[in-house]
Amino acid sequence: MLDLLQRSLDGWIDGSAYALVGLGLTLTFGTLRRLNLAYGATAMLAAYVGAWLFSRHALPAWGVAVCMVGLAGLIGLYVERLCFSAPRHADGHEGRGSATPPGGGFDGREVVALASSFALWMQLEQLAVNLLPRHLNVFPNLASQTEWTWLGLHIRPDRLLVALLAVGLTLALALWLQHTRSGLAWRATATQRTAAGLVGIAVGRVQATAFLVACALSGVAAFAVLATEGQVTPMLGMWMLTKGLVAAMLGGLGHVRGVLWGGWLLGFVEAHAQALFGAVGREFATYALLFLVLVLGPAGRSGLRNKVAHAA
Repeated sequence: MLDLLQRSLDGWIDGSAYALVGLGLTLTFGTLRRLNLAYGATAMLAAYVGAWLFSRHALPAWGVAVCMVGLAGLIGLYVERLCFSAPRHADGHEGRGSATPPGGGFDGREVVALASSFALWMQLEQLAVNLLPRHLNVFPNLASQTEWTWLGLHIRPDRLLVALLAVGLTLALALWLQHTRSGLAWRATATQRTAAGLVGIAVGRVQATAFLVACALSGVAAFAVLATEGQVTPMLGMWMLTKGLVAAMLGGLGHVRGVLWGGWLLGFVEAHAQALFGAVGREFATYALLFLVLVLGPAGRSGLRNKVAHAA
């Protein structure tokens, strides 16, 4: 019984880290209804610059954190301008159309945005690897050297701090979106872009701000996770995109509070799958959850209904 509780506690802590990683991803999707594949690579490049400043110029940990958050936000603006910015009309004004064409038909801009963000993913990762070619690079290590024990359960204070950071940031962001004028403008842009533009909301500015904040959050998540390990590898970008995407999709892409539940579910399933089937079973559980949410989620059920209707 104690082992089961320990695994569940570890799963909650890991899941909170996944939620922190997925927070910026779900925020971006909630604003644009498009997926930014360069999300993980953005955090990776910021982390590599932070590791380079730490190892080559002895920048303290707090300086690395500030640098990573600011740089991730700036890289996010770069990605937004190249991949997701609203088209401009001949008169120079931004388009105010919806993210999808009337009737919910196919929108080629979605494919272009997805493909271009994938290209930037490759570009940003290559820049990071060129900066620090070694596979394993040192990072500011803030890991605790002791463990707390309570009722036979063991927990590291630094990992608990990351979990509490995830909960605090998620709830604070949800409250801001619900109870402030800027949050209302953000939600209006996400749900009704045309109407938001007609009432005077600067849709393009809100979109750019969303990208800056979301990618800055990826910098926060990357620093929090890496500081508990004391190292960074080229796998960071893929890890952040995969774990963040699964957590966000389990909680409902675009649903800020939902990313917490999605991250916790992923953490619980992974922890118990690893105990039963080892490391391979842990990774299999991640992709199995992603497959199930794609097939059984709202989009998957809608697609299955459409196929049945056409067949009939």
